[in-house]
Amino acid sequence: QVVLVSGHLDSWDVGQGAMDDGGGAFISWEVLSLIKDLGLRPKRTLRLVLWTGEEQGGVGAKQYYQLHKENISNFDIVMESDEGTFQPSGLGFAGSAEARDIVKEIMTLLQPINVTDVYDTADGTDIAYWMRDGVPGASLRSDISKYFWFHHSQGDTMTVQDPNQMNLCAAVWTVVSYVIADMENMLPR
Repeated sequence: QVVLVSGHLDSWDVGQGAMDDGGGAFISWEVLSLIKDLGLRPKRTLRLVLWTGEEQGGVGAKQYYQLHKENISNFDIVMESDEGTFQPSGLGFAGSAEARDIVKEIMTLLQPINVTDVYDTADGTDIAYWMRDGVPGASLRSDISKYFWFHHSQGDTMTVQDPNQMNLCAAVWTVVSYVIADMENMLPR
């Protein structure tokens, strides 16, 4: 069984793609690093996917889906960060009402960093195939007030990234993915 965390690496048309979506790729990578450093071993596999071809019609996501859809019942949740890694506010979630209640409970663990909101929808070109077929999905929600200042521009460089905000985003991503991966049962569909 798999909990998938992800970001993509293909918005480097004019800038460096540090915010779109290098930040999402970084925090997803950080999930695995933090869990390993803490010596934790969840019951399910945590899988990192660094998508490509998102801007070209989601071709990387489509191919991944085609290769793995036969095991769709083993995908517990698919998570994609693609709205920058600014100050996080919560998680967008798509799934059953019962699964949403579980995710809301998980988010209470993030009260110390004041990131507890669960929004009604999850967004992500790269996880859309999975969500369409009933796999619960999650997307990081953060303060996007400055997102379009840098999106697909020469300004999308590492200087946009705030290490403290990225650490908070990584904390959210790590807590949610680890807890789901370590629960007795998969999220209800």
